[in-house]
Amino acid sequence: MSDTTLTAAVSPYNERVVRQFTIATLFWGIVAFLVGVVIASQLAFPIFNFGLEWTTFGRLRPVHTSAAIFAFGGNALFATSLYVVQRTCRARLFGGDGLAEFLFWGYQLFIVLAASGYVLGITEGREYAEPEWYVDLWLTVVWVVYLLVFLGTLMKRKEPHIYVANWFYLAFIVTVAVLHIGNNLSVPVSLLGTKSYSVFSGVQDAMLQWWYGHNAVGFFLTAGFLGIMYYFVPKQANRPVYSYRLSVVHFWSLIFLYIWAGPHHLHYTALPDWTQTLGMTFSVMLWMPSWGGMINGLMTLSGAWDKLRTDPVLRFLVTSVGFYGMSTFEGPVMSIRSVNSLSHYTDWTIGHVHSGALGWVAFVSFGAIYYLVPKLWNVARVYSIRLIEWHFWLATIGIVLYITPMWISGIMQGLMWRAYDDLGFLQFSFVETVAAMHPYYVVRALAGVLFLSGAIVMVYNMWRTARGDVRTETKLGAAVTATA
Repeated sequence: MSDTTLTAAVSPYNERVVRQFTIATLFWGIVAFLVGVVIASQLAFPIFNFGLEWTTFGRLRPVHTSAAIFAFGGNALFATSLYVVQRTCRARLFGGDGLAEFLFWGYQLFIVLAASGYVLGITEGREYAEPEWYVDLWLTVVWVVYLLVFLGTLMKRKEPHIYVANWFYLAFIVTVAVLHIGNNLSVPVSLLGTKSYSVFSGVQDAMLQWWYGHNAVGFFLTAGFLGIMYYFVPKQANRPVYSYRLSVVHFWSLIFLYIWAGPHHLHYTALPDWTQTLGMTFSVMLWMPSWGGMINGLMTLSGAWDKLRTDPVLRFLVTSVGFYGMSTFEGPVMSIRSVNSLSHYTDWTIGHVHSGALGWVAFVSFGAIYYLVPKLWNVARVYSIRLIEWHFWLATIGIVLYITPMWISGIMQGLMWRAYDDLGFLQFSFVETVAAMHPYYVVRALAGVLFLSGAIVMVYNMWRTARGDVRTETKLGAAVTATA
């Protein structure tokens, strides 16, 4: 009997769709990180644009961004949310296996349509280079099915209590639906054409885009992945959540405050000053719920801190919570108008984004996948604990080497742009500022190679795990496997 048949026979849950989303997470993760290395290399060495319009930085940059967020991160959220909601509700997915199958293939089709549009230059041409109307419409259909499956499973639960991870998942699903529909209101030129025009324009369009943009961070990349944290950290540490009351306060304060923070991306623009100040104020207030969640995640390890020495999976999860705290401290600081005047449009923002995307989103996803794969494929343990340790250190060093040069180069950029001579003329030309960035871009590209290498190690480890292979390791490694 195959592993798949055995798992299906034993489990009362739909684990096939979770396995599919887990495999997709690994695949799109490699794609996202590889394209990231390519575009980082293009900034350091323009020859890597290859002289083709389809492989230029302008075409591949949105491919990388969307692959990292929606392909890698999105599939991780689908996999974990559908796994968690079934077990915490003690109920099989609502709508039957057919609806779950549509959810998987429908979301993969969305990713392929969006990526092909980016490469071919078929986008709305706005701030985020959003896909055109036909892709947006298809994603809306898939997302409504996602909401039905998740909400229906909650409604037919056998467990009276709704675990807090499901609160965060549901908030992420509902809010992203509202953001997506609101931001992508457009009128197609023709039903058979790819071109459309946004319903909004000017400052209203900019405001709507950053309402969408910042809350995509707030709900897709924060609330959804907090659902992962609240389930997988306690499970891997074998400890209850430190404070359930704090998790409830964390949820409601985060949900209320985040939705107002978008205007801080539009300081010193045509947006009214009161709106900019409102966004800045709510961004600073976000310190409190964000750090409340970080404290809750870290303190869940009370009495189990020694496990960090022997359990690299838990190390991934806890390090991700640390990066979450760091990113949610840095973000409010950068939203303050006087700081933003220096940081905006510079590489400081790039460093900040990647400390959250790699340190928080990717690390918590890696930890969840390492937890899931042995259970989904019904094997005793992962193939190699040592390879998990290799992945952890490759990824951690990669992140540090990425964000540190971007902090330095970003601040340098901002200072060079605002430097004036005695006569009031700019002291540096734009070309001079670009030339000054070169060594930092080289380091960033090398950091991306390290992070990608760690992900490749993970894929190999999970492939061998799914096959049921077990690597013979040292006595220390054997001790580690017992605790992991």
